[in-house]
Amino acid sequence: VGLVESGGGSVSAGGSLALSCTASGYTVGDYCMGWFRQAPGKEREGVAIIDSASITTYAESVKGRFTIAQDQVKNTLYLQAGMLKPEDTAMYYCAAVGPPYGGRCDMDPNAMDYWGKGTLVTISS
Repeated sequence: VGLVESGGGSVSAGGSLALSCTASGYTVGDYCMGWFRQAPGKEREGVAIIDSASITTYAESVKGRFTIAQDQVKNTLYLQAGMLKPEDTAMYYCAAVGPPYGGRCDMDPNAMDYWGKGTLVTISS
């Protein structure tokens, strides 16, 4: 399984970024996928997840600003990040749950089976 993130970059506070995660050897939409982030000196945390029914969950810190979506035709996971703040600065990772899938889809990094290498997001004030 391969997960490759793209779309990171440096923007000013208030700006937007569109992150993508292209999967290979894995079918987007079959199980559970999500976006996680890790800032320097901090633990990895969940940002947003989406399950096979496209039900989404967001961290409180990004609700109303970020949107997660999945495209089964393009086999790609997206994260639209808006109204960005300096505290959003982090390495953003795409992750996925593999089979057997018991239906659990939450923002626990330990629940994810596959990870991308990350894309860096830097927000300046």
